[in-house]
Amino acid sequence: MAEVISTTNQESSNIIINDESYKKLSSNFEKCVKGYHMVNDNPIKETPWEDINAIILDVSGFVVKYQSNGSHKSGGDLSCSIGDLSNKSSQYDKGNKTFKISSYRLTSICSEKSPGNIEDIIKEIDLRKNFNYYSIIVRNKTSDKILYDWYLIPSDFPALNPSSYKWTEKIGNKKGSVIGWNTDVINGSSMSISFSMSSQLWINLSITDDIKKYIVGTTTVKIGRKYNYIDLYDKL
Repeated sequence: MAEVISTTNQESSNIIINDESYKKLSSNFEKCVKGYHMVNDNPIKETPWEDINAIILDVSGFVVKYQSNGSHKSGGDLSCSIGDLSNKSSQYDKGNKTFKISSYRLTSICSEKSPGNIEDIIKEIDLRKNFNYYSIIVRNKTSDKILYDWYLIPSDFPALNPSSYKWTEKIGNKKGSVIGWNTDVINGSSMSISFSMSSQLWINLSITDDIKKYIVGTTTVKIGRKYNYIDLYDKL
């Protein structure tokens, strides 16, 4: 059973998903992903994942009270009885041992013109973290199929917490120029900020046993849609 527990300071009850609810979420994840691929060959990424995630939660009894509908604003994308969720999509790196997610653009606090200091950067990241969980769909695509895993990870999980790491300036080719920030690597995970990429925060997550506990659903689909939208309309 996935350890889906609210451990943040946000306004949410400390909810532990029981076995029955976990089975519903896992089953409805598989159904919804396979249903999507009946009419779509494209992998599930950010915007469709938000809609799919909302359907899964609603059908499983966790009524969605708010949905950002693809907004690019920082922070939570869905709000339900589990808590507030930030939807992310990613793909596994080679060997399915790591994946990366992008997060906040931090140009207001650090840039090429003003590198900032790490105390203020961490404070800004924490201020923007107005959700309880990262809800992440991660894929591994081959020539004929796609594996999907759904992670529901508390937002204060150590590997997702910038305060867990030691940060150092990233130095460019030009003498003394600061082009971003890097962290050390803890249990295979790390963070980075590159000014040339709109000072976006990138999180590299290693698939440790602790992170595996937060996998809510897993499914594999064969590539090759069965219907198009006209087919569906004609079946009405």
